[in-house]
Amino acid sequence: MPTPEQIWADADLPTRRLAGLALHPSVPESILLRLLSDAPLAARMVLCRDRILPDAVVDAVIEHPDTYTRSFFARNLHVDPAQRVRLVDDPEWFVRAHLAAGPRMAGLARPRPLPDEAVVHMISTYDDELLGGPFYQQISTRLRRSMPTHPIAKVRRWGVEAWASLSTDVRAALLTDPDGEVRERAQLHARLEDPAWVESALPDRPCHARTDLLLHHPLTRAVVEGVLARPAGKEDKAMIAVNPTLPPDAVVLLAADSDPEVRCQIAQRADLGPAECRALVADPEPDVRAQVAYRADLGPAERRTLMTDPHPDVRLAVSLHPALSEEERDRIDYQVPMDHRFGFHPAYEIVRDPGTVRRNALSNHPMLRREAARDHLLPPDLVARLAADDDLGVRVLLAQNHPDASAPLLLRSFLEYTGPERSHLTTRPNFPTNGLAAFADHEDPEVRALAARDPETEPTAVERLTQDPEYAVRAAATRHPNLPQYRLAVLLDDEELAHDAAANPALDLDTIRRLVEDGRRVRPPA
Repeated sequence: MPTPEQIWADADLPTRRLAGLALHPSVPESILLRLLSDAPLAARMVLCRDRILPDAVVDAVIEHPDTYTRSFFARNLHVDPAQRVRLVDDPEWFVRAHLAAGPRMAGLARPRPLPDEAVVHMISTYDDELLGGPFYQQISTRLRRSMPTHPIAKVRRWGVEAWASLSTDVRAALLTDPDGEVRERAQLHARLEDPAWVESALPDRPCHARTDLLLHHPLTRAVVEGVLARPAGKEDKAMIAVNPTLPPDAVVLLAADSDPEVRCQIAQRADLGPAECRALVADPEPDVRAQVAYRADLGPAERRTLMTDPHPDVRLAVSLHPALSEEERDRIDYQVPMDHRFGFHPAYEIVRDPGTVRRNALSNHPMLRREAARDHLLPPDLVARLAADDDLGVRVLLAQNHPDASAPLLLRSFLEYTGPERSHLTTRPNFPTNGLAAFADHEDPEVRALAARDPETEPTAVERLTQDPEYAVRAAATRHPNLPQYRLAVLLDDEELAHDAAANPALDLDTIRRLVEDGRRVRPPA
């Protein structure tokens, strides 16, 4: 089966024009229906996957005879999920698989959840192989929380996977569930809490199963001693160093292990003793000292030692310690990293403590203010304060994540931030359009491309940008309605930019109809 990339690479010039028409904002519904009926596959792919569609066109997509065409709509990011789930009982597994996989998302963004009733239907009727990782991201928080007690057994089977967070009563009910597979899964989770069973099931070679058991499940003394004496892999000791059931004497032993990675893991343990903590504060490896510096139970003496540590990473770590006053933080010679990813972060499922968020937002420390800036529920007074922050990371994180980020903040962030997910800023609701023509000659091509968003950009500037050295700039300018008609006509014959030219809102209806006829004459649909 060809990939979307292969489908597009194989598309000829007339087909690419039709794909552009599929995105044209003013193309009549009748032409969209004609494209859906007659256009080659590449044009139908763009039509069904890359835009919102009128209801009549959605109806036609759902009934379309071509599997690929329906599958593209199943992954459409732009339409309401309630429209996509009309394909929930599609006769082709390929379409159902694409519906379960959901839209492709950039960065950490998640698709809008599917309706709960549709998810329940999919779990109840789909083969397990279709319900992989991406499907879980399309399940609402409300449904995930109700799964362990859901009236449908197949849904309860999914709910068992949240075993660690379930109450004693819910666990007991699942262990005696009338559905055999629910009971079996619950019993497996219960067995995983039995150290003797874990020992009996532990593989004797490095593998995913061994990693999971050593990291997350209770260990017998024999397993711990076996790892200490004869590790099956070089990561074994670091893995048991994370395990919460590690006995106290093993914690003490691994706190002095020769491997810094093991000591880093031990440094994060809640049950680390005071003597071991003091030893790790003086560890020769800065990574270990930095891990210790994050511990909430550090005493004043240990904090003072780390506040003047020779390594900047250690000083930065301890400068974030919750026990420090603002004056104490100010006395630390820390360096704020500027090479971090200042991108989108999904909203917290559990609302953070407002008092903690406010303290962080008002802190003198940029890293704490950055943490506050990620909160989607930040109140208006703190939004205004952080929007004027003197730290780039604070401003950009606020712009990337807060739904009320202002147009000036979004533009300033885009101009100043050049790291990962910069383009996400332009998708935010308040990103401006007016005034962007001023950037038509900017040295940064991503900034130059902003001029194509301004409805007032002069035709001469738009035309010049269609000849820019950077493809993204050329493509954006080619879609601008102020592009002179003679230049637009030339670009309709340009192999690279024809689809952008055909999507230009200034394209008149007669030309649109001619392109549709030309596309039909050149070759039949795939």
